[in-house]
Amino acid sequence: MLSERIEKALNNQVQIEAQSSQVYLAMASWAEVQGFEGVAQFMYAHSDEERMHMLKLVKFINERGGHAAVPALQAPSAKFGSFKDMFQNLFDHEVMVSQSINDLVHISLEEKDYATHNFLQWYVAEQIEEEALARTILDKIKLIGDDKGGLYLFDNDVKQLVVTAQQGPK
Repeated sequence: MLSERIEKALNNQVQIEAQSSQVYLAMASWAEVQGFEGVAQFMYAHSDEERMHMLKLVKFINERGGHAAVPALQAPSAKFGSFKDMFQNLFDHEVMVSQSINDLVHISLEEKDYATHNFLQWYVAEQIEEEALARTILDKIKLIGDDKGGLYLFDNDVKQLVVTAQQGPK
């Protein structure tokens, strides 16, 4: 059984994951309009992934005797300036999500809710990967700068990240 404090904190994370899905979706749409198919595919795939993170939380809350709330969402920004700005925004967003997960872990320990603590370890590991991926992509964008040829090649490289991720581990 979830304590009220844990249920509230988990429902807050549901909202964060749902909002993350929307942020990635807005980035996907922006990249697609800019003509960057690879980046758009990457962002669409991550939007779906963030939604799955949200659903995983919803199911956990409900299975543990709580009630998962379906949150209202704010419309994300539809303009990002440049790819560097967009990926910086993405990285900053992932850092915020990581902090939120860490706060949840802390609350689960304070509440001595070890089942929730155990459940959250998947999110801790996932956020390490998400931040590292966002940092790597941002570093590549910084190296490319405004070089159109470099951005074209980068777009194709990102497309391969999506194909590889869809194939799963070997």
